[in-house]
Amino acid sequence: MKRLACALVAAAALAVLAPPARAQVLNLPSAPDSLRILAVRPGDVVKIQVWGHEDLSGGFPVDDDFDLFYPIVGAINVRQMTVVQLRERLNHELELLFQRPFVVVTPLFRVAVLGEVFRPSPYSVDPTMTVFDVIAEAGVPTRGANQRRMELVRGGETIRVALDATAIGRTLVDAPADPV
Repeated sequence: MKRLACALVAAAALAVLAPPARAQVLNLPSAPDSLRILAVRPGDVVKIQVWGHEDLSGGFPVDDDFDLFYPIVGAINVRQMTVVQLRERLNHELELLFQRPFVVVTPLFRVAVLGEVFRPSPYSVDPTMTVFDVIAEAGVPTRGANQRRMELVRGGETIRVALDATAIGRTLVDAPADPV
């Protein structure tokens, strides 16, 4: 039995350390540069997951002063901080308490879907959602909506879009918007 256990440990070590005989290459899309520079603003919610520490996971709103209040750490000012920088900051803070914490940070941007939709309202949306996904959350356009003349507005910049095949695949990262 002891030999079997030693053999299993040795085999596991070799399997982990040895390069695979025929490595399979996965062509995963790299994160666009826009995902790396995303910043949260007041009204947004940051979904934080700390694997193995569910009590430290959840959705945390960003207040009007750009502060995010996180258990154990306290207030973190996220003004001019990217999502990547926030994750690194949380990792650093949690490393003081835990060995190698694994932190996932997902921003949920506050957008307002207004006009000719069935449920006009503010929504918290993942930045990888498409324009079509956000409009679908609001219950799709009504019959009176002009689907060829829609506007996305963020930070005073207006982008006109038509709800067609090109808009359907466009994510909020590609065309970020507050009111849709």
